[in-house]
Amino acid sequence: MSSLLDTVQYNAPMTEPTTFADLSPDTVLDALDSIGYHGDGRLLALNSYENRVYQIGMEEGPPLVAKFYRPQRWSDSAILEEHAFVAELIEREIPVIGAQANADGATLHVFNGYRFAVFPRHGGRAPELDSPGTLEWMGRFIGRIHAVGALRPFVARPALDVASFGEQPRDYLLEHGFIPDDLRASYIGTVNQALDGVRRGFDRAGSSATSLRLHGDCHCGNVLWTDAGPHFVDFDDSRNGPAIQDLWMLLSGERGAMVRQMGDLLAGYEDFFEFDPRQLHLIEALRTLRLIHYAAWLARRWDDPAFVVAFPWFNTQRYWQDRILELREQIALMDEAPLWLF
Repeated sequence: MSSLLDTVQYNAPMTEPTTFADLSPDTVLDALDSIGYHGDGRLLALNSYENRVYQIGMEEGPPLVAKFYRPQRWSDSAILEEHAFVAELIEREIPVIGAQANADGATLHVFNGYRFAVFPRHGGRAPELDSPGTLEWMGRFIGRIHAVGALRPFVARPALDVASFGEQPRDYLLEHGFIPDDLRASYIGTVNQALDGVRRGFDRAGSSATSLRLHGDCHCGNVLWTDAGPHFVDFDDSRNGPAIQDLWMLLSGERGAMVRQMGDLLAGYEDFFEFDPRQLHLIEALRTLRLIHYAAWLARRWDDPAFVVAFPWFNTQRYWQDRILELREQIALMDEAPLWLF
């Protein structure tokens, strides 16, 4: 790990931009050229809002994927911790896609102030989550990821907890005037009641909520499926947190369906890592935190023109009315018994 954490290659003074405004196609191609990857001019923007991600054709060899990190989001150490974690997984032959080192051994680079990394392109399709065999297969690899993640914690990357995913996002929305005046009192009362429910969920989970290094955003959009099985991509949201975080987002449908899906996941997961069923108390608590965090994530990015185009419904009266109703539904769900696995 130490070698990755010590290899940051700077190709320009570290005066980081505040936006992606100056990240032109020429800048992207010049950035790759500066570290020895020579593009053939083909550049395809991939679906990503937090960062800017491009598939780039090479003069020699297959296309590569370049990720330009959102300015001022992660420290260099936090990005390199992600790279090092994924490198640990690759060393153990776990199917993940990691940052590619250049000839100097660096995985994190800087050009015109923009920090970026290069990844091998990997094809695949979305997994069929209605298949018990697919879920069990994915569970096996998530269990292997967690077995490695439990060996040591992240130091530079944050934890998934009530403060970072609930209280701080709530405070940001209120302090920056996103909640309409006529809904403010209702939102404050509802979000605070929801956070009380989250805390009760963590209390019920008790010591089972011990943190380990996670993928952090393990939904089907970050899994590429081939005939060889799943490949897990985009560890950008990796952080310390309870194991159930990487499982619950793969569940959908009515309660009975989610019980079956969780059983299928754990059939593979527990071949490699023990699951404490008390963590089932956290499913709706973590879902609630994600909803609060997501609204604040949009708010924090609202000065990015890409967000205004992609999310035109955000910050309307109807949007905040729906969020209040959504949180009220979560308050009720958190008071219900957790999923019960037979």
